[in-house]
Amino acid sequence: MTTLEVLNAATSYLDKHGVESARLNAEHLLAHVLGMRRRIDLYLQFERPLSEGQRAPLRELVKRRADGIPLQHILGEVEFCGRVFSCDARALIPRPETELLVELVLKESGAAASILDVATGSGVIGLSLALSLPDVAVTLCDISPEALSLASDNAMRHGIADKVTRKESALLDAVEGIFDIIVSNPPYIPTVDIATLSREVLNDPVLALDGGADGLRIVERLVEASSLKMSPGGLLAMEIGHDQAARVVEILKVHNFRDIVVHRDYQDVERFVFSRHG
Repeated sequence: MTTLEVLNAATSYLDKHGVESARLNAEHLLAHVLGMRRRIDLYLQFERPLSEGQRAPLRELVKRRADGIPLQHILGEVEFCGRVFSCDARALIPRPETELLVELVLKESGAAASILDVATGSGVIGLSLALSLPDVAVTLCDISPEALSLASDNAMRHGIADKVTRKESALLDAVEGIFDIIVSNPPYIPTVDIATLSREVLNDPVLALDGGADGLRIVERLVEASSLKMSPGGLLAMEIGHDQAARVVEILKVHNFRDIVVHRDYQDVERFVFSRHG
């Protein structure tokens, strides 16, 4: 079978098993098996015959993907803000919309000297900021030691392990210091909604998803804790659920945050809330 024939067969199998973007998934998996860094390189080798030794590992990966294992877990990495990070079941898979959170924080960073990434997970938010702002001190914190180990792996992968502080902490409980920017993509899904999530999302740690009964239990605690850890006029930037903006704005006002701005994501959903403290 040629590369194109194998690709078409894998696409058909994934499509029959309800995998969205079946062709794209098949391309990534085949490129991975063939050791290609870019899936586009497949298009230059459509007539290349593939041996049974090359097709066998692809079949196993395609079956795993059809069973609902996320593509990022199978590949072991994810692209985020133009960089490649390690990705596995230790932490939430970074979503494309979260790249916009990083972009917005960079625009608002000004003369900030310190940044704290709360509930950092794989570390992609804080590490992306650290790589873009090399003179800024960045701290990553998470309640999960497994997530922090993945964040450490990613810090080493990008050569900044000695420039970024990691701290195991329930929100900000064990974090010391005052910060100019606190950024977070906290758990914000209502507990009752967890069971309705896609089979791919359910491979993420529940700890990184569950925001309590109304989805805002962690957000409210984060806002209150951040108010005690921010420099005057410091920026708090959060990603939130699609229907939570109005309630989050009220929480921020209660804890003396001002200049509150709600930003929409690429799907025109109210996804990010930025505010200044004091």
